Amino acid sequence: MEKIESYWAMAQGYLLQYAPKVLLAIVVLIIGLWLIRILNRATVSVMKKREIDLSLQTFLASLLGMTLKVLLIISVVSMVGVQMTSFIALLGAAGLAVGMALSGTLQNFAGGVMILIFKPFKVGDFIDAQSYMGVVKEILIFNTILTTPDNKTIILPNGPLSTGSMVNFSTQKTRRLDFVFGISYSDDIDQAKKVLKDIVDADTRFHTEPAPLIAVSELADSSVNILVRAWTNSEHYWDIYYEMFEKVKKSFDREGITIPFPQSELHILQPSKD
Repeated sequence: MEKIESYWAMAQGYLLQYAPKVLLAIVVLIIGLWLIRILNRATVSVMKKREIDLSLQTFLASLLGMTLKVLLIISVVSMVGVQMTSFIALLGAAGLAVGMALSGTLQNFAGGVMILIFKPFKVGDFIDAQSYMGVVKEILIFNTILTTPDNKTIILPNGPLSTGSMVNFSTQKTRRLDFVFGISYSDDIDQAKKVLKDIVDADTRFHTEPAPLIAVSELADSSVNILVRAWTNSEHYWDIYYEMFEKVKKSFDREGITIPFPQSELHILQPSKD
């Protein structure tokens, strides 16, 4: 009987000691979960306004909610009186080990987040990055997928992609085409320039402003080089680029203008009979 009374007295003591802490911890837990829910909704709203990728919105909202809930639970448990020092140290050591083991993956993850937030390129853009050129097909958390002009699939890790140099050919609406055509020194420069001007003027895809430039750019070893610079919309760039060479060759042939090519002269010396 005395043991039961002593146990009851001990229980009453613990109850009086820990009941206020437990009630306070429950109140903090309820309020904390409510605040986390509001913060999550506000974060998603901000990401929607910034037009961040939907997959990234869901991932970041989930990551934020999970992190805040873990911190809240640790705080609530410590309020009750449980010693969390050893647990936090163990959790930190485990996190450090996992982080070191997955350092490359975490770098790619961070790179993917940076790309999706700052958008240096988007799906459908034609880019040159990490020695590869292609159209962006997908932007994933850990890597970006390109399709090359010859229909190869290239998978680039987002870590180096987010920190390295990159050329985005689709950012600007217009692009400048630069051509150099060589003619023989015996040909008429003014005639060649007129032929090139007629080709440019006849193609409505070229812009009139800025005005096309046609001028002699170099007196080379075997040719007089004429530079042609003209602007067009980005979507017409490659079509014009490949068509231009054929048009110029045919026009030069009709006008009798020669496109020189390297030639070598071989002189054979006969030994003297004397």
